[in-house]
Amino acid sequence: MSPNNTKAVSVLLVDDDEINNFISIKLIKKALTNTDIMACLNGRFAIDQLAEIQRKDPSKLPDYILLDINMPIMNGWEFLDEYKRINLDPLGKSKIYIISSSVFSNDINKARSYPLVKDFVSKPLNVEKIKELFGVKEEA
Repeated sequence: MSPNNTKAVSVLLVDDDEINNFISIKLIKKALTNTDIMACLNGRFAIDQLAEIQRKDPSKLPDYILLDINMPIMNGWEFLDEYKRINLDPLGKSKIYIISSSVFSNDINKARSYPLVKDFVSKPLNVEKIKELFGVKEEA
């Protein structure tokens, strides 16, 4: 696919930190020119949103889900368990990345133990990490 195709890359941010979300959205928009970003402040809200999309039009599920671990109401692990339990994305359209400020190796190992999770990315995000995550090739 050429970088000039019209389909936006859709991203769902699941993080309870609104300032973090604001910064992440700015960085993602800087790294990727054509993006459609939605933010949810906890895993429960994200599951509800995704279930609604899945019910209406599964092709509209996000390409990427950037998931924080520590959130109120439903944390990242609970989100992953529920996501899998209700089979939200049977075709595997969404690539899930854990985005966390946790430096605990048990969190990193636990994230990698989930087949749904593509990788563990440490906060803070920056343009380079985002480009790497989304496979953005630098123009020569």
